[in-house]
Amino acid sequence: MSEKKEFTILTTDDEKSNLDILAGILSPYYNILVSKSGARTLELAREKKPDLILLDVMMPEMTGFEVIAALKASNATANIPVIFITGLSSTEDEQRGFFLGAVDYITKPFNNAIVKARVNTHMKIVDQMRTIERIGLIDPLTKIANRRGFEDRFEAEWGRAIREKEPISFLIMDIDLFKIYNDTYGHQQGDVALKLFAETAIDSLLRASDFAARWGGEEFVVLLPFTNIDGATEIAERIRLNIEAMEIPIDEESITKVTVSIGANSIVPDIDSSMKDFIEKADLALYKAKELGRNRIVSALDL
Repeated sequence: MSEKKEFTILTTDDEKSNLDILAGILSPYYNILVSKSGARTLELAREKKPDLILLDVMMPEMTGFEVIAALKASNATANIPVIFITGLSSTEDEQRGFFLGAVDYITKPFNNAIVKARVNTHMKIVDQMRTIERIGLIDPLTKIANRRGFEDRFEAEWGRAIREKEPISFLIMDIDLFKIYNDTYGHQQGDVALKLFAETAIDSLLRASDFAARWGGEEFVVLLPFTNIDGATEIAERIRLNIEAMEIPIDEESITKVTVSIGANSIVPDIDSSMKDFIEKADLALYKAKELGRNRIVSALDL
């Protein structure tokens, strides 16, 4: 890890001893802010814009689950990644945390090596996002990552999934009948549709670690770390419904609509797994969704 202290971490726990332990582990590498309550965490998140928040779940007055819900509800703090610090160990609690938008879990009592490794992983992701913005890996029309930017992120998350033996999921999405849309309304109106599609897809995601990009043309992709096929299809359905409800303005009085077909794939990869095959299977699922009538989701695991 870098010792330049380029990044700031906000740690939240109602127990001072836990804050002291975390500060001892991380302060040699990062700028550390501390908070003993959920309300104070929300204030510091808005004021200081930390790069990462470590958030205790079980706190008086305002639980960590309530805090993360408030963070994700605000545009100012929605993209700050959150790692839960907790003594809870049930699968249901972890699933709830990930559903609310957490990017990871660290369990108590703290293991120094695990804390450093997991925080370092997410700091690399934050740094990668800054690099994407800095060196032009953003699609100029939709202002989200382009294919090259996605591939860089995918390689990093794929490697992490192998190391931690965790699931990773991938969605590939295609706007239905987009050529007809362009021919009917013109390419300028098509660009409006693409921009709104990207915004709507991003707004449908729950976690800072969920990563969307423009794959090319009217195709978009989403990477979902720590997500199995059930979670992936749930997010895909949220995207599908939000796109179906999206209204695209033509002028002050007229709107148009589009739908989307989605192919989904999920895997717990190992060293022998192929990223190329993984993506190709999702692409086959997308084509199946088109064949079945469009505006639907098909899982590669069902092919």
